[in-house]
Amino acid sequence: MNYVLRGHNYVDDVVSIIMMFYPNDKYIQTAEVTGRVTVVSELENMKAGGLLYIDGELRAEACAVAENDSQREIKRVIGLSIAKAVNSLLNISLPWGILTGVRPAKLVSEAWAEGQTTDEIRKTFKEKYLVSDEKLDLMIKVAEEEKKIVEGGIGKTGLYIGIPFCPTRCLYCSFTSYPLKQYSGRVDDYIDALIKEMEYVKPYFENNEIESIYIGGGTPTSLNEKQLEKLLTAVEKCFKIPCEFTVEAGRPDTVTEEKLRILKEHNVSRISINPQTLNESTLRLIGREHSVEMFYNAFEMARKTGHKHINTDIILGLPGEGEAEVTNTMEGLMRLDPESITVHTLAVKRASRLKETLDKYTMTDSEKMDRLIGISREYTEKMGMFPYYMYRQKNMVGNFENVGYCKPGCQCIYNVAIMEEKQTIIALGAGGSTKIVDNELNKIERVFNVKSVDDYISRIDEMLERKNALILKCFST
Repeated sequence: MNYVLRGHNYVDDVVSIIMMFYPNDKYIQTAEVTGRVTVVSELENMKAGGLLYIDGELRAEACAVAENDSQREIKRVIGLSIAKAVNSLLNISLPWGILTGVRPAKLVSEAWAEGQTTDEIRKTFKEKYLVSDEKLDLMIKVAEEEKKIVEGGIGKTGLYIGIPFCPTRCLYCSFTSYPLKQYSGRVDDYIDALIKEMEYVKPYFENNEIESIYIGGGTPTSLNEKQLEKLLTAVEKCFKIPCEFTVEAGRPDTVTEEKLRILKEHNVSRISINPQTLNESTLRLIGREHSVEMFYNAFEMARKTGHKHINTDIILGLPGEGEAEVTNTMEGLMRLDPESITVHTLAVKRASRLKETLDKYTMTDSEKMDRLIGISREYTEKMGMFPYYMYRQKNMVGNFENVGYCKPGCQCIYNVAIMEEKQTIIALGAGGSTKIVDNELNKIERVFNVKSVDDYISRIDEMLERKNALILKCFST
């Protein structure tokens, strides 16, 4: 899959559009039209052109004219011209049109803040971005739910604590995560460094309310009972525990009754136990190394130890799964009756094992993925849930979305804060990305921790210095 750029260098934007029509391919920039398929993107003044060549022959073309010279508008018409040209030949349904942003609901929130009406927003995204009515409904519904939470959290702060260890690395995973078997000798040193970072940022929270704490990973419950107790004791010592305190217990093979008891004793109010699928053959294929029964047992133990808000994550589009497998998963979750479910659509990440071995698997196409999403939506509605947050990722199968569903009163504040970016979130641990939000200036500044566990441990003092200037600036205003 080749592409040629003329008059501009918006490589990522062009590739993002091409990927919608030719997913999971290799995208090679060339100087001239060559090979089986070539997309040419041209820009002259404020007019963009998209041309599709098959075996060197021009088969389709389209153009779009920008309404102004802003970068956002130029990128839009570049994408629109390519999409119109390619789709005139392929005729592929694109529910999200040319919209590639990670936070669709935030676009609605920003438009409301600028004074646009909901009808005007619908018209803009339908005509200029080709977004379908179904996805427009979803964008607006989620934006309405997020707005309720955001308005109550302005001026407050979120706290993220990362535990980058997992029993094994799943096929699709690209997160900062290290196999526990190889890094077991470093876990205690990591927790010590993490506690040092907690103690360092503690003074900044003495006069500022923490609205939510989220301990993620990796898999936090991959820590043993003693390590988990030490971590949570330090959290309670350093910070005032808010009403929402989430810990991911994502892998059922890491969950024990004692760990669940420890979480409960330390005022954890929300946990996430994630099967990803309730089909045994798929679990083996993706490297989860736990059974469906282990997930059921972990969920029931959580209820037994008093956990009242349990979230479960699933992934649609896993290799080999179709309507029957997704229906089986949703039936199993409905019997358990969790408070919230996050429905992901598979993303083929560059750093994942799946990307490296993609030719071994039969991947879900966009039409099939649309049907799978419909099944998940129907079941969440049966369970009395509604969509309250959403995000999208690059390389998602079918260019779809991830949606968080919940029962009334069970929204995750932290998830919404991450999406809307109206609240400062301090991130601790390897790979942590702190966001300092200035709502008056509509400005976000970021400071990053190193991803490597070894580097984080050895360079913890450097991580503290990285945070110092920005956090001090944030909390002194």
